[in-house]
Amino acid sequence: MPIKDKNGQVLSTSEVMQKGKTRFKTILLEMWTGFLWWGVGFLPFHSWRRFFYRLSGMTIGPKSTIHMMARIYHPSGISIGQGSLIGERVTLDGRRQLPNSRGGLSIGNHVDIASEVMIWTSKHDVKSSEMKTVEERVVIGDYVFIGPRAIIMPGVIIGEGAVIAAGAIVTKDVEPYQIVAGLPAKVIDQRPKTASNYRLGRPRLFQ
Repeated sequence: MPIKDKNGQVLSTSEVMQKGKTRFKTILLEMWTGFLWWGVGFLPFHSWRRFFYRLSGMTIGPKSTIHMMARIYHPSGISIGQGSLIGERVTLDGRRQLPNSRGGLSIGNHVDIASEVMIWTSKHDVKSSEMKTVEERVVIGDYVFIGPRAIIMPGVIIGEGAVIAAGAIVTKDVEPYQIVAGLPAKVIDQRPKTASNYRLGRPRLFQ
């Protein structure tokens, strides 16, 4: 009996084997992701969490930390600069698994990301008859502040010193030092360039 894919197309033997390998790798990654969410994410010490995130392939610069209960997708696709603080229950999406993927997440130096922010690099093409997955890289520049529960969509570049207001949904690039808010986010003010010469405080203990 021929083996078919989810769209009903008959697969060759080599295609079946390739799909089997891909599925096996995906399952292993999902198991490790679950460990990062439910095991590492609840560890009460920053140094322990950093150890496991780095072990997973994530790049984390000196004096940067991720607070508890973070949701991490594809950690090897995530890089974080130095002196950046990332709040509780954030979602960091580093997916770049598709062929010719342009995905991944880059977070700069001295970036302050508040609690429950969601940063996505993967989405579905809703105009595709197959709901194809699209991966687009997100880049967050130095000294950016992202307020609580903001959502950053795939492909967005946020320039140095920009401010994203709480609850904003960012669907387009944000120029350096712009302050944006709303659904979707729009420019509401400009931040002075002199505001990007500071160091963030220490991370909160046991959080």
